[in-house]
Amino acid sequence: MSAVEEVITRAHREEWARVVASLAKRFGDLDIAEESAAEAFATAVERWPLDGVPPNPGAWLTTTANRKAIDRIRRENKRDDKQKEAQMSYDDQPEPLGVIDDERLRLIFTCCHPALAMETRVALTLRMVGGLTVPEIARAFFVQETAMGQRITRAKAKIKAARIPYRVPAAEDLPSRVSGVLAVLFLVFNEGYLATGPDTDPVRGELTGEAIRLTRLIRLLLPADGEVAGLLALMLLTEARRTARVSQTGELVSLDEQDRGAWDPAMIAEGHQLVRERIASRIAPGRYQILAAINAVHTSARDVRDTDWSQVVALYSQLARVDPSPIVTLNRAIAVAELDGPEVALAIVDGLADKLSGYHPYHATRADLLRRMGRSGESRAAYDAAIELSGNTAEVAYLTRRRDQLA
Repeated sequence: MSAVEEVITRAHREEWARVVASLAKRFGDLDIAEESAAEAFATAVERWPLDGVPPNPGAWLTTTANRKAIDRIRRENKRDDKQKEAQMSYDDQPEPLGVIDDERLRLIFTCCHPALAMETRVALTLRMVGGLTVPEIARAFFVQETAMGQRITRAKAKIKAARIPYRVPAAEDLPSRVSGVLAVLFLVFNEGYLATGPDTDPVRGELTGEAIRLTRLIRLLLPADGEVAGLLALMLLTEARRTARVSQTGELVSLDEQDRGAWDPAMIAEGHQLVRERIASRIAPGRYQILAAINAVHTSARDVRDTDWSQVVALYSQLARVDPSPIVTLNRAIAVAELDGPEVALAIVDGLADKLSGYHPYHATRADLLRRMGRSGESRAAYDAAIELSGNTAEVAYLTRRRDQLA
């Protein structure tokens, strides 16, 4: 990849959400915002190798996208003659943003409007704010690409037809709206933490960083909300381990093999403080708070052998009551293996076959448990299934090495 291509790739990661949000605010149309932003980036691919990278790539992309949008509006005659000249001007400057008055945050709340189904809110925001491709989002939802594309298209049309406002909700409406936003941010973070696509970096720091930044903004809006604090803690305690998760050869490094000295101590300290505050509140925790507590246990151990697995199992049992999903059961089984042995854990995992057969961590977990039990042939078959389903290059490299180490 050339230097200019690297700049364009980085600009897409860093500027996509900002450009789309700016256009959505200005023109009130998500279709125009997305397509004009895409055209601006396509123009950059053509122009920057010839003309050179502009001094401020973000400003260049925003200006170009605005021009593309205005040209489209004029060409298709979608605006009447009473439209304000300021909106149609090429060179107007946006108003400065305050601490909370963030365009991307407004865009998230628009995409997460309760008029949309929850899965649709998440998918639309992953596309409009996270900049994920339709195939990446489809993989996250375990659906076909065409179905996901249609879902996103219908969501944008519904926002336009219903005239859903582009703004952060009033204070009294925030609590009822925040759960969908948190679900979105968690999925954006997860895509950055372990990318699902084979053609992307295995770990995407721009997505995890943006998810953390926006979660901090929501915490400023709702400082007493336990799940907001829990999600922020969960993200921080997970992000703290990011630099230790991929080896120099591009292979995923499992938690038990990571260099714990490479973890970010400031993020861990902040995450632990948030977890302690929620425990001290004596309010029954929700899903994100329990997940944060599990990660606090892991990041409290200076060595994997010091991990309090009984506490991890207890927390997963608590989580299963709040979120009785097969994925929670699978993760609890991994901890059970450390307490009661792989045979007990395998019995739990095998009971999930009908529900998780298309989920690659299910097969990877089975492979590891079977390996520990000396059942190499079955373990190899499970590794093969996990490798086939995994799209993350670092994870594929890790699973392949583990499979090839079998006798």
